[in-house]
Amino acid sequence: MKTRTLCAAAAALLLGTSAFADSPSCTATQKDTRLTQAQMLQKLVDAGYSIERFATTKANCYKMHGWDKDGNRVEIVHHPVDGRIVKLEMTSRQG
Repeated sequence: MKTRTLCAAAAALLLGTSAFADSPSCTATQKDTRLTQAQMLQKLVDAGYSIERFATTKANCYKMHGWDKDGNRVEIVHHPVDGRIVKLEMTSRQG
């Protein structure tokens, strides 16, 4: 299951890297101090997220759309250096 989720996340990554312009500004640090996109995707999968879309924003944040381990719909903006959550929007699952 993790392999399938990671493959889906990788495919989502290929869809675009600056698709989200409404995110907060995260960092102006050098890219070599940031988590790679692959590292961030792995952290999300290991934390139980199912990823629909993942991108690097114009503001240098990582942003993902998907579901948490409880099935709630989430949109999360992460800081690229340490992966901490900068912004979280959640919609509870129905039912």
